[in-house]
Amino acid sequence: MSLLPTHADGPSPFTAGARRQQRRPSRSLPLILRRLLRFPQMDFEFASWQMAYLIIAPRRVYRNIYYHKQTKNQWARDDPAFLVLLACLLCISALAWGLAYGLGIMGIVRAMLFMVIVDFLCIGSLVATFSWFVTNRFLTHNQMAHAVEQKVEWAYAFDVHCNSFFPVFLILYVVQFFFISLLKRSNWISLFVGNTMYFVSAVWYIYGTFLGYNALPFLIHTELFLYPIIICIILYAVSLFGFNVSQHVLALYFGN
Repeated sequence: MSLLPTHADGPSPFTAGARRQQRRPSRSLPLILRRLLRFPQMDFEFASWQMAYLIIAPRRVYRNIYYHKQTKNQWARDDPAFLVLLACLLCISALAWGLAYGLGIMGIVRAMLFMVIVDFLCIGSLVATFSWFVTNRFLTHNQMAHAVEQKVEWAYAFDVHCNSFFPVFLILYVVQFFFISLLKRSNWISLFVGNTMYFVSAVWYIYGTFLGYNALPFLIHTELFLYPIIICIILYAVSLFGFNVSQHVLALYFGN
């Protein structure tokens, strides 16, 4: 007589475990997205620290990613606090611009959606995807023959965009706001101030992007990310002969 049962009245422990595993959220979803609505778990204090140092000492921010890699085994952030905080700042900026231009409630909402979704997320995703492809295709280099091949994570490429975008936000969304009355004038001082803001923000974005990829030890020739600054210098010099960038951008955004 067998001591083992030939049938079971209920599900086996293995079947129950499999069912519980199926009910759990998919682990294929990036951790930062799974935490996107868990505000109590976000470290907004550290995100604010990063924003401050992206202005005064950006290299220090990227110095910390090495320790993040050692502890979390990934280069990209796993905390969406920086992303959420920056999106909130963009919404506040859109509110201020909307009130200044008298856009009304719907106009302000449209400005918020445009600044967050188009300016920040969509354009940022395109830039991150391009940088991610270029670095993985042309700039990766593993010094040890038997070392595990390392690749740039797309999420890290988007982190680099977020970090580089923050100084742009301060210059074009905040500082420019306080120069509205000057930028609306049709004189060379208005042209010079407005174009200089866009030039500085573009150079800062490019330099921040370079720092982000230069911090990865398995990438080579990251100085290639600095070459677009030459194009910015040429365009800036040409624009000073009569093309007011600020007025054209503000007209595109606010119809004025």
